[in-house]
Amino acid sequence: MIRESGESKIRLIGRRMFIISAAKAVVVFGIVGRLISLQINESKKYKTLSDKNRFREWKFSPPRGLIKDYFGREIASNKQVYQLHIVPENSENLQVLLFRLKNILKLSEKDLSKIKKKISTQKPWDPVIISDNLTWSEFSRINLFLHELQGAEPVVSVARLYSEPSSAHIVGYVSRASKKDLQNKDYLKNRIATGTRVGKTGLENKLDSEVIGDVGYKRYEVNAFGKRIKEISINPGKAGKNFRTTLDLETQELASNLLKGKSGSVCVMDIYRGDIVTMVSSPIFDPNHFVHGIDKKNWNKLIKHRDKPLINKAISGLYPPGSTIKLLSAISALENDVFNPKTTINCTGSIELYGEKFHCWKKKGHGYMDMREGMKQSCDVYFYEVARILGIDRLSETAKSFGLGKIVVDGFIEERSGVVPDTKWKKKNIGKNWYLGETLHAGIGQGYWQTTPLQLCLMTAQIANGGYKIEPRLILDKNQNDKFSGLEQFIVDKKTYDEDVVSLHEFISRFKYKSLFRNPENIKFVKDALFGATNEPGGTSYGSRITKKEFIFAGKTGTSQVKRFTARQRELDIKNEDLPYEERDHALFVAFAPYHEPRYSISVVVEHGGSGSKSAAPIAKKVIQKVLENHSRRQSQRETGEIT
Repeated sequence: MIRESGESKIRLIGRRMFIISAAKAVVVFGIVGRLISLQINESKKYKTLSDKNRFREWKFSPPRGLIKDYFGREIASNKQVYQLHIVPENSENLQVLLFRLKNILKLSEKDLSKIKKKISTQKPWDPVIISDNLTWSEFSRINLFLHELQGAEPVVSVARLYSEPSSAHIVGYVSRASKKDLQNKDYLKNRIATGTRVGKTGLENKLDSEVIGDVGYKRYEVNAFGKRIKEISINPGKAGKNFRTTLDLETQELASNLLKGKSGSVCVMDIYRGDIVTMVSSPIFDPNHFVHGIDKKNWNKLIKHRDKPLINKAISGLYPPGSTIKLLSAISALENDVFNPKTTINCTGSIELYGEKFHCWKKKGHGYMDMREGMKQSCDVYFYEVARILGIDRLSETAKSFGLGKIVVDGFIEERSGVVPDTKWKKKNIGKNWYLGETLHAGIGQGYWQTTPLQLCLMTAQIANGGYKIEPRLILDKNQNDKFSGLEQFIVDKKTYDEDVVSLHEFISRFKYKSLFRNPENIKFVKDALFGATNEPGGTSYGSRITKKEFIFAGKTGTSQVKRFTARQRELDIKNEDLPYEERDHALFVAFAPYHEPRYSISVVVEHGGSGSKSAAPIAKKVIQKVLENHSRRQSQRETGEIT
C-alpha cells in the first residue's frame, strides 16, 4: 500500500512537471514567435513609431497665391508678419513662461485663458500661436528677453493682405479654419499647419484649394524628454497658385466712390467674352479685419449696420427688376407674335381689371403710343397690356432663357438664383392659383420677381450682342480664350451673311452659339428703343446721355417697389423721398455701350434711391465712360490667364 501510494505520488509529480514544462515551452515559443514577428513582420511599423518619438515635425503655412486684376494690379497679396509661438514641452515651467509673456505683451486674463485652453487641447509638442500679428516693438521685446522665455519661438511669417477694399465682396476674405471647414473640405487634410488661413467667401473660397499652397515643415531630432537636439531637414512647401481676374480695379474704385454713402451695386460685363469688368457692392468692408480674427467692436459694427455691408449685393441682393423687365416683355411679345412694334395703346394713367386699378407712373397718362414709344417713356399701361395678352408663362420662359432665375457665376457660395414667377412656381411655392392681376404686375417687373444685379447685367449683355448666350467669368483662363473671343468674331463675321438666310443658319450651326431669339429683328428693335430711351427727348434717361459718338450708350431705367403705394398716398401725391428710408423704392438702370459698336453692358442698383433716372443712370454714365476709356488698353493687354 505504501509502495503504491509512493508510485502514485511520483506519477502525479511527473504529470505536473510535464504540464509545467509544456507550459514553459508554450510561453518560450510564444515569446520567440512574438520576437520573430516584431523583428520581421512588424519591424517597419515599430521603426516608424520609434522615429516618431525620435523625430518631430513643425509644419508652417506657405504664402497664398496672388489674386490680381486684368492689368496685373494686386487685389489679394501677402505681407510679412511677426508671430510668437510656444512649444509647451520645451518649457521647463509653462506657468512662469505664460506669466512673463503676459507682462511683456500686456495680455488680458481673457487672452491668457484662451491660450491655456488651446494648450490643453493640443499635444505638448505642437506649437501654439500666442499672437500672429505682433508689432515690431513687441517682436523686438520678445527677442530681447528670449533667454528668459524657454519654450517661446519668435517667428517671421506671412499673412494675407487686401489692398483694395472696393473688391472686398468679390475677393472675399480668409480666416482660421473651423471644424466645419476641416470636415467639408477634403483638400485641407494634409494642408493645414499652425496659423493656416482658409478662404471663407468670394474668390478666396472659390479658389481656396489652389491658392492655399502646400505646407512646409522643419524636421527635428529630439531626446527622450522631447527636447530638440538638432534640425534634420527643412521643406519650404509650395506657394499657392496665382490668378488673374477679369476685373479692372480703376473702374472698381470709381464705381465704389460713386456709391459711397449709398447701398447698392454696379456690374459691368463684356458682352462677347462674358468678362466681368466691374462688380461692386456698397457699402464696402475691410477684409483685412478678418485675417487675424475680427474684434467684437468691428464685428458688431458690420452686423448692426443698416445697409448690411457683408452682403455682396451684386450676386446676393434680390430685387424686383422694375421697368428693366420691359426689355424682355417686349422681346417675348414680339417673338411669340402677340404684339408688333406698331401696336398702339392709349395710356390714360391707369387701367381697371376686375374692379382693381393698375396705375402708370405718369398720373395723367402718356396718351396714344406704339411699343417703341412705350419703352422710351417707360409707360406702365402699355406693358400691362403686353403682359395681359402675352401671359406669365411665356414671359417667364423668355426671362429664363436670358439668364434670370439662375446662378450666373459658378462657385460663389453667396450667390442666389432669385425667382422667375409663373403659374407652376406659384402653385408649388405658395399653394395658390395664378391671377391675371399678378400677370399685369409681372409685366412691369413687380410682384414675385427676384433678380440680382448681375443677372440684369447678363440679360442686357445678351440683348446687346444680338441675342446670343454667353458664359460670364471672373477668372482668366488661357485655355478658354479662343472660346470666349470666338463669339465676338462670330457676331462680326455673321453680318456678311445677313442677306443669305441659309448661309447664316449654317454659320450659326458651325460655331454652335446658342441664339436666344427666333427673329433677330426683334432684338434689333429693342436695342433701338433703348437708344431712344437714353438719347431722345422724352426718354427716361435722356438727362444722363453722352453726346460724343464713341461714348453714346442706350439704356433703360427701372423703379423697384419696396412697399406698394396706398390709394390715400396717391391722393395726397406722396413722393418717394417723403417716405421713411426703408420704404423708398430702389432705383435701377441697365445699359450697353457704345451704341454703334456694342461691347459692354452695365447694371446699377441704388437701394431706396427712388427713380432710376435720378439715382442710377448718372452713376452708369460715369462708369461707362471710364470703361470705354480703358477699352483699348484692355484689348492690347496680353491674356495669359495665370500669372507666373
